[in-house]
Amino acid sequence: MTAYPASIDLNADLGEGFGPWRMGDDAALLGLVTSANVACGFHAGDPDIMTRVLMQAREAGVAVGAHVAFPDLAGFGRRILPMSAAEIARAVAYQIGAAQALATFAGHRLSHVKAHGALANLAEHDAAVADAIAEATRAVDPSLTLLAIARSEQTRAGERAGLRVAHEIFADRAYANDGRLRARALPGAVIHDVDAVIARVRQMLAAQALVTIDGELLPTPIDSICVHGDTPQAVALAQALRQALEKDGVALRPFVAN
Repeated sequence: MTAYPASIDLNADLGEGFGPWRMGDDAALLGLVTSANVACGFHAGDPDIMTRVLMQAREAGVAVGAHVAFPDLAGFGRRILPMSAAEIARAVAYQIGAAQALATFAGHRLSHVKAHGALANLAEHDAAVADAIAEATRAVDPSLTLLAIARSEQTRAGERAGLRVAHEIFADRAYANDGRLRARALPGAVIHDVDAVIARVRQMLAAQALVTIDGELLPTPIDSICVHGDTPQAVALAQALRQALEKDGVALRPFVAN
């Protein structure tokens, strides 16, 4: 019999519009996920969008975190900017502060921090960048959890900083054989087939391991599963994945209690 965990968190990156421009269906995803990572204005988001998502998350009982990024609206935070570790730390602290303020304004509470896009990918293997994110988080609020890419420098940096670390896997992203996320420019980096996504998530949860593109298993704790909110099938995928996990007897709940 498959030994699934008793519970798991399902998270999505939300609030990724700007002004009148919208990306993804935040309201629908908030009815399916248990944690939301809210864009803080650097790669997407603005005070109005952030506040709306934070209020909707509070009403839905969904935990919220700051989704921090390089200051790159035009590139959606997917370009590496030439910033020092100290500059990255200050940018991360700035974004956490904005998210905390608006969460308080919306009557909610910030629970975690997660890096976005190029910043996350860089921090996956660059210890100095990972430390900058973790140290900025600790400096602003050491009670915040670091939602970190499993088996990455992010998890080690969070532990060095004395933070609680939640280990994250990606439902719809492929892993290279070294455990790093397969670059989006490469074929097969994003998995679009819903049945394939569900099957590999089940395999990863049962094995408590990443499944690489060649089928290797790399052991890791798993606390949260990410569904990308900016993909066209995000809502359908989140719904199907949630139904499959509940059918397997896995409870869906935030990794940090609201």
